[in-house]
Amino acid sequence: MNIVLRSFYLIYQLCIAAPLLLALTLLTAVVTIVGSTVGNAHFWGYYPGRIWSRWCCYLFLLPVRVSCPVEVERNTSYVFVANHQGAFDIFLIYGFLGRNFKWMMKKSLRKMPFIGAACQAAGHIFVDKSGPSKVKETIAHARKVLRGGTSLVVFPEGSRTFTGHMGFFRKGAFQLADELQLSVVPITINGSFNVFPRTAKFVRWHPLELIIHRPVYPRGKGSENLSYLMKTSYKEIEKSLPEEYHGEVENPDQ
Repeated sequence: MNIVLRSFYLIYQLCIAAPLLLALTLLTAVVTIVGSTVGNAHFWGYYPGRIWSRWCCYLFLLPVRVSCPVEVERNTSYVFVANHQGAFDIFLIYGFLGRNFKWMMKKSLRKMPFIGAACQAAGHIFVDKSGPSKVKETIAHARKVLRGGTSLVVFPEGSRTFTGHMGFFRKGAFQLADELQLSVVPITINGSFNVFPRTAKFVRWHPLELIIHRPVYPRGKGSENLSYLMKTSYKEIEKSLPEEYHGEVENPDQ
């Protein structure tokens, strides 16, 4: 974008896109809370969020490209793991993954006005690391979720990148996949770091890409399988990133 287009885009997002996004977010949160409370949380916890996420990308005029292999079946439970480039990762996965799933997210997100309550009502999983008993409760909740074709989505880095590179992967999601003998599906997110990295104040126009890789099937059970799932998933995600973002760079808040 040249400087004139960037100026128009900034005015557009401040005067039109951002206010509409705020209104849409509040509406989606209320619909999710009410629908999940009085109706089917499996439905209301997913579809309003999916529509909201798609409209967030449309409002900011961001083109989205999605690729998904036929091996990823719609009615099968998976543990999806993705790199975490920026805030638009949420919209990209929620809106375009095409699978009913639950997020595994930081406990601190529960405190966000409206959004935290909506996530709670929808049955998303808040990771509580305050003690061994709380960790066990989190895993037990995840076991219940991963049934009947419902999947789990996790950012195994735990936080957004500062550089565009991936940090190290935490074991939690992979331990769950090993215990339940589920396949892990790596997801590469491209473009989100260019659109709205964690250090940005305004959205920048850039295409978004969601690359869903072939499932990584378990090989046995235990530490060797855990290591295999983690290393294979990391390599699959990294190989589809631009060359400039190859190589692990640890985030300060990991």
